[in-house]
Amino acid sequence: MTSSLFFIQLLNGLQLGVLLFMLSAGLTLVFGIMSFVNLAHGCLYMMGAYFAATVYAATESFVAAGVAAVVGGGVLAALVEWVVARRLYTRDHLDHVLATFGLILFFNELAHWVWGASPSYMNVPPALSGTIDILGVMYPMYRFAIISAGLIAALGCYLLIAKTRVGMLIRAGSLNPTMVAALGVNIRLLNALVFSLGGALAGLAGLMSSPILSVQPGMGEPILILVMIVIVIGGIGSVQGAFYAALMVGVIDTAGRAFLPMLLREFIDRSSAQAAGPAIASMLTCIFMATVLALRPQGLFPVKNA
Repeated sequence: MTSSLFFIQLLNGLQLGVLLFMLSAGLTLVFGIMSFVNLAHGCLYMMGAYFAATVYAATESFVAAGVAAVVGGGVLAALVEWVVARRLYTRDHLDHVLATFGLILFFNELAHWVWGASPSYMNVPPALSGTIDILGVMYPMYRFAIISAGLIAALGCYLLIAKTRVGMLIRAGSLNPTMVAALGVNIRLLNALVFSLGGALAGLAGLMSSPILSVQPGMGEPILILVMIVIVIGGIGSVQGAFYAALMVGVIDTAGRAFLPMLLREFIDRSSAQAAGPAIASMLTCIFMATVLALRPQGLFPVKNA
């Protein structure tokens, strides 16, 4: 294993990590403020990817595709909150799970009906199709753009939550939503705003992943598992925790898939190592989550109560 290979896989881990953050930031706020379990969050990611791919195919403009994905994801999330989630806030988490699981089936069938069963593809924009020199290592420019977009999104979330009045209300709502409502804050509007913010970030993640992944029905469910792991590790309701945990999970998952097969080849034959390596790597994040739950049930970076 060369140092350049290690550095490239580290960057790939950061790329996966920032995508996970864009998905987990809104979801952890929804769960932290409204105590609402939204299993359909991955569908917002899928629909954002479809919006982006469709608009890019029609206009060949990555900017227009980005606007469609982000705005479409935010509007769709607000619609989900208004039609479904708002009626379930006071009900049991099992009702949340059942309702949002139904939304998963609905959106997957909708995508199948509108765009068909065959995967859709979105080309890397020409301006980002080359490579960039990072500390002497040539790395795809588009993947570096994903990392940059994720870090900018993280900075924007930090400034919104830590430096604005809306962010103050969001933080207060994550700690004591009943008191926030009693003080005269329009809690329904705040809930819709948080839902829309999560949907916009999910749409952005869908946009950025479209040129490197196939866009197809059901693409939101596999990544939702990793997002849930991120939220548990980071601490429910903590955007800062979601950021750090997403980077950890991204690096662990990517490094495991890249290096475990090479390690296993020292002990078993090549074909078995190639088959077992990714399977064991996918278990590493779950083992990490279980360890965190055993040692620190509230997560590594929980929301501070003071």
